[in-house]
Amino acid sequence: MSIYSLGYSMRQVFVSLRRNLGLALITSGMIAISLIAVGGFLLVALNLEQVFRNIETTMEISVFLSDDADVEKIRQNLNDHADVLSYVYVSRDQGLQEFGEAMGNIQILADLTGENNPLPDVFRVRARRAEAVSALASEIQTYPGVEMADYGRETLNRLIRATEWVRMFILGTSVILAIGAIFLIVTIIRMSVMARHEEISIMKYLGASNWFVRFPFVLGGMIIGWLGTIVAVSLIGVGYFRIAESLQTEALAFFLQPVLDPSSIIPIFVNMMLLGTLVGGLGSFISVRKFLKV
Repeated sequence: MSIYSLGYSMRQVFVSLRRNLGLALITSGMIAISLIAVGGFLLVALNLEQVFRNIETTMEISVFLSDDADVEKIRQNLNDHADVLSYVYVSRDQGLQEFGEAMGNIQILADLTGENNPLPDVFRVRARRAEAVSALASEIQTYPGVEMADYGRETLNRLIRATEWVRMFILGTSVILAIGAIFLIVTIIRMSVMARHEEISIMKYLGASNWFVRFPFVLGGMIIGWLGTIVAVSLIGVGYFRIAESLQTEALAFFLQPVLDPSSIIPIFVNMMLLGTLVGGLGSFISVRKFLKV
């Protein structure tokens, strides 16, 4: 494209935006609303992922030992296993004391100390990944001296299924919102095209190529999308960090630590910028393409 053509396109973009300022603002606003919804869903998904990871890392395999178990041998096996994140050894006496403290009265268990203690020695093992828990528990079960390795199989399976459903829901909702924004801008840009029907007809009559006619509309759509994206990123950024700040001062922060790592949040905002610009340009392209019947 020549410098003259580019300059002409830029002039047409600003003329069109000035003439159709109301439509441009409405379109930018709707794109902003759509992107706020998409960005909000992505930030919720990011924080849910962190919650799930926190739950995964706190899930424990309770390894119950027999009376003749070689504790040091089992400890060594756990030290050497690549999927073991950490473990804690709880002797039967310590376990009885913890049980009494949980009940609020240690004295009622006084008759169960020593040889009368019915509890076994236990290793509480944490895996590095939730997906590795099942295989790790099965392997630990085969260690000599291990009577049972229990990890709450059903709870873990529900957690993994919930994670997958959340990911699918976020992805599906984001796609639907993006498609809706494209249809919206197609409709509004088409109104702008119709308003310049005679001008476009003259340009085509004089031999202007389809791209020469189309490019100002596509560029204008990208600018409209970009403006809407700036609004969306600004609002959702301010809103998110204020919510995160308030959560950190509440008791809820003990259970939910908002994601504040820039390396995780910035890509979401960058993708929102790219998506808004793309939606604006693509909506204009589709609208003008249908109008030109090419």
